[in-house]
Amino acid sequence: MAAAYRLELVVVRHGVTAWNLERRYQGQRDIPLLLPDAVPGLDRLRDHLANEAFDALYCSDLTRCRQTLDHIGAGRAWEARFDARLRELDFGDYEGRTWEELKDDPRYRAWVDSAGRRAPPGGESADALWARLEAWLGEVLQRAAERGQRRVLAVSHGGAIRELRRRLEGTDFWEGVVGQAEGRRFEIESQGGEWQCRASSAVPARADAG
Repeated sequence: MAAAYRLELVVVRHGVTAWNLERRYQGQRDIPLLLPDAVPGLDRLRDHLANEAFDALYCSDLTRCRQTLDHIGAGRAWEARFDARLRELDFGDYEGRTWEELKDDPRYRAWVDSAGRRAPPGGESADALWARLEAWLGEVLQRAAERGQRRVLAVSHGGAIRELRRRLEGTDFWEGVVGQAEGRRFEIESQGGEWQCRASSAVPARADAG
């Protein structure tokens, strides 16, 4: 039997935006970071990752993730693969709107109550989000095994990370949220074409978050 292959996958969320503070659904709208407000969180994340070497880098193609990668990679010769599959959930008709604006809409309530099983009008369900994330993850793991990569960094979005946590860690749909400029470190083991998450932890580590 072939030896198990282990990969450390660090997935972080972009820094804060104006729409985050306004509690608007961003989805796949190309909203930039709110500067300088985003800088303290990005600095903390950059400092946490400063002594780590990554064998591969991936990033959502949306501006807020590109800006986040540029900030945390400042001074490092990083070359990333930009991939639309790492984008946020498509919230369809709800993008740009707030809970306060939507709370009395029966369609919105049905979507919230479904915990991701339904798709918002014009958007995608959690299963559709996972389908593209799973395809991306499969390629990352295959490429890592072929090239001997041991640690990979990806910059993505809150909903995407929540879905990764739900599928890899088994968290409840509503419990997997991470803050801006935060994320998760997944320890993934692959053997015989099958893979599973063996452990995960917060990024930055809890001890760094005080």
